[in-house]
Parts: sequence; structure tokens; C-alpha cells
Amino acid sequence: MTMLPADVSCVTGSPDSRPVSGFEKVLRGLSVFTMLMTVPQVLTIWIERNAGGVSLISWVSYLIGACLWFVYGLQKHDKTIYLACVGWVLLDLAVVIGVVVYR
Repeated sequence: MTMLPADVSCVTGSPDSRPVSGFEKVLRGLSVFTMLMTVPQVLTIWIERNAGGVSLISWVSYLIGACLWFVYGLQKHDKTIYLACVGWVLLDLAVVIGVVVYR
């Protein structure tokens, strides 16, 4: 008789069934806060059309990291990770494109 691996969600329940901890709430809030703190950088680049002093290498690295975290969040079915990464990918992409266009 062949044994198939157990479906983890059958054994442990769905990942969304557990309550959100206080720490997770803090992390979600911090994620939104840090994204909001990045918006002025994006606005400065696009409104003033000036990307002087902005490191393309750094922001491309942030973009790659956000993309990898997005994939990881999807693989883990963790909305806290992948939904935040959508915002980060958009912000990082806005900075990267702005640096390329206005430098």
C-alpha cells in the first residue's frame, strides 16, 4: 500500500484559522508606517524630477528583495507577507524608474 504525504492543512487546520497575535498586528502597522515613510522619497523624485543622491543599486536591491518576499508569501499563503510586498514592489519600482528617468 502506498502512503501519500498528509495534507498539512488537514492536520493543522487552515493557516487563517488562528487568531492574529499582538505582535502580528504591530508588524502589520509597522509595514504600513514604513511604506508611508517611503512615499515622500517617491514624491520628491517624481514631482521635483530630481533623483540626485538616490542610489540605484540600493533601490534595485530593495525591489529584488520585495519580489522575493512576495513569492515567499504566496508560497506560504501568508497574506501579511504578500500583500505588504505588493506595496513595497510598487514603491520600490517607482523609485527605480524615477532614478533611471531623472538622473
